[in-house]
Amino acid sequence: MESDPHTCFRRANGPRVGGVRIDPVTPAGFLEAISSFLRCGASHVVHFCAAHPTTEARRDPAYRDLLNRGDLNLPDGMPVAWAARAPGAPALRLAGTEGMHLLGRWGLARGLRHYLYGATEETLDRLRANLEREYPGIQVVGAEAPPFRPVSDEELEQGVMRMRAARADVVWIGLGAPKQDLMGARLRDRGAAPVLLCVGAAFDFIAGTKRRAPEWMRRLGLEWLHRLAAEPVRLWRRYLIGNSRFIAGVLWDRWRAGRSRRGAFTGRPPFSA
Repeated sequence: MESDPHTCFRRANGPRVGGVRIDPVTPAGFLEAISSFLRCGASHVVHFCAAHPTTEARRDPAYRDLLNRGDLNLPDGMPVAWAARAPGAPALRLAGTEGMHLLGRWGLARGLRHYLYGATEETLDRLRANLEREYPGIQVVGAEAPPFRPVSDEELEQGVMRMRAARADVVWIGLGAPKQDLMGARLRDRGAAPVLLCVGAAFDFIAGTKRRAPEWMRRLGLEWLHRLAAEPVRLWRRYLIGNSRFIAGVLWDRWRAGRSRRGAFTGRPPFSA
C-alpha cells in the first residue's frame, strides 16, 4: 500500500526535553494518531520517552536525531511530563504499559493484529497469556525474543518477513532504551508494520515478571525509586547519576530560555559530553 501523507497524523512542534521533541497528546489523541498511522500505509515509530533516554539524547546528537525522527514521542515518566508541561504545553504522562492496555481494548472491535518483539521466550509466553486473559479475542499474531547480542541485517530481514507474513498491524518492541529505539528505526526503514511502538519495561510489567510501582508513586514521579529498590545493582547508575543529569539539564534549559528572552545567549549545556 502506498503512503498517503494527507491521512497521517500531523505531529505538532512540541516542547523539547533534553533536545527531544515531546508530543503532548491525551490518551484519546494517542488512539487518534494510531488510527491515522494505520490508514496511512507507511511505517511509523512511537517512542515512549522516560528521563533516561532524554538524558542520553542530550549527550548523543545521533540518538537525539533518531528520537526526533519518531512519528510520535510520548512522555513515559512523570518527570518528562512535568518538564514538557512547564513551558505551557498540556503534556500528560502516557507510559508504554498504558499504551499497550489502550490499544489492547481499542483494537478488539477493529481486529488489530499485534506482534511482540523483545524480552525472553518465558516473558513473551506470560505476556501473551495475560493479554489474552485480559482482552479475550485479542489477536497476538506473533512473538519473538531476539538475541541479546546485536541483530544482524540478515536476522533483521528474516524478522521483518515474519512480521509481514503475520500481517501485523502493530509491533510492540520491548528491548529497553536506547536499543529498542534503534530497532524501531531499523524496522521502520524496512516497512515491517504500520506501527512500531517502543515500550521498554511494559513487557515485564504486563507479564508480571516485574512489579510495577504503586499508583501513588507513579503519580508523584517516584516510579524510578521503586525500580531502583527492586534492581539496585543494574539501575543505580541510571537513576542516581542519570536523574541528577536530567534535573540539571532541565534547569539549564529553563535558565537558558529565560536568558534568551532577555537577550542573546550562547553556552554549553551541562553533561553534554
